[in-house]
Amino acid sequence: MCDTIVALPPATATGSVLFGKNSDRERNEAQAVEALPRARHAPDERLRCTYISIPQVRETHAVLLCRPFWMWGAEMGANEHGVAIGNEAVHARIPPQQEPALLGMDLLRLALERAATASKAVETIIELLEQHGQGGNCGHLTQRHYHNSFLVADPKEAFVLETVGRMWVVQRARDVRAISNAYTIGSDYDRISPALLDYAWLEGWRTGLRFDVAEALTNLQQDAIGNGRARCARSTGLLQAAQGRLDAAAMMAVLRDHGAAAAENPDWHPQDAPLRTVCMHAADGERTGQTVNAMVSELRNGQAVHWVTGTAAPCVSVFKPVLQGVPLPAQGPRPKDSFDPATLWWRHERMHRRMLADLSGHLAALRDERDALETEFRARIDTVLADGTPADRAREVAACWAEADAAEQRWATKLGEDGGDALRPEYRAAWTEMNRLAGI
Repeated sequence: MCDTIVALPPATATGSVLFGKNSDRERNEAQAVEALPRARHAPDERLRCTYISIPQVRETHAVLLCRPFWMWGAEMGANEHGVAIGNEAVHARIPPQQEPALLGMDLLRLALERAATASKAVETIIELLEQHGQGGNCGHLTQRHYHNSFLVADPKEAFVLETVGRMWVVQRARDVRAISNAYTIGSDYDRISPALLDYAWLEGWRTGLRFDVAEALTNLQQDAIGNGRARCARSTGLLQAAQGRLDAAAMMAVLRDHGAAAAENPDWHPQDAPLRTVCMHAADGERTGQTVNAMVSELRNGQAVHWVTGTAAPCVSVFKPVLQGVPLPAQGPRPKDSFDPATLWWRHERMHRRMLADLSGHLAALRDERDALETEFRARIDTVLADGTPADRAREVAACWAEADAAEQRWATKLGEDGGDALRPEYRAAWTEMNRLAGI
């Protein structure tokens, strides 16, 4: 369960396109940030994706990826041309394919590696989808099968692409746009696959040239579980309320949102949240996932600036800068699903899980320092982009990451004993089991 957002001029304060995504996965499903260089490939080379092999192209772009540790594809990312993409699981009345094919995350990475514009990325996904299909298990410890939607942006424009099987529908984004784990494109689409039009006619979903795609496809039972339409409405409302003033900080705030109930209750705790929220914390029962990584991108002409947590729970994480052509700071060994204090992801996750004893209290204690750090980071990155050399940029990015890590270490040392006596036994038990599996 994820949420992806975009804001375009004139909704943005800076005139740039702003992109953001929370990646929600299972709670031990560690995710790292990685940067891969541009590469050339031999003729007739085959590329092994998560489950299947497909023909490779002759040249692939440099990419920034936020990737679950066990799969080839990525949940979100950007490339050297300023194209950014996030994907969402969507559930239709048409069952998803279970046989291995391309995952939605594979399609996302392939588009970033092969497309220099948002419109070309949309075409790349469509071509690969129609040729190879989508399917296979998308889950870590549990079997998960779903269709995919995508939000694709570059410094000039953005698109929503929603799919079901090998069929698809596209809508251009305007001003602000959000997607979540639900179909969102109604009858106001810009393009639709002929196969989906034909399918809709056979099913009796349309009698004329157009039909409401989201209404026809949505699996209401799955939507009730994922709360996707409500989360999409929440993100959209937050973006619309700040139109004209949206900047990177505002996008981060949306990704940290715990919903209206949390905004009204200073003692809010995720164990008491009946439904999934944008900033997602796992609980007992069906809410087994959490936000394991977050990303905000300022898609400026000439030089995009990306902000990543590289860690779970953006509310108690620091967004750190990544610049094209600048080395990505070390995060330790690539994290897996077992605890490793040498990795950034697991060091933070141990702190996050201790904070769950009193999340609102711990968040209140660190919020001011977190926000001040990020404000300073943004100012320093703007300065070094305007006046700095490549070496200056590399030093500044590395310094920001080091300062963020030092801040999180301070927060961790201030945590007391468990103190979670007020937590429900079922909630504690669910986390105890996941900690046992991770070796915490």
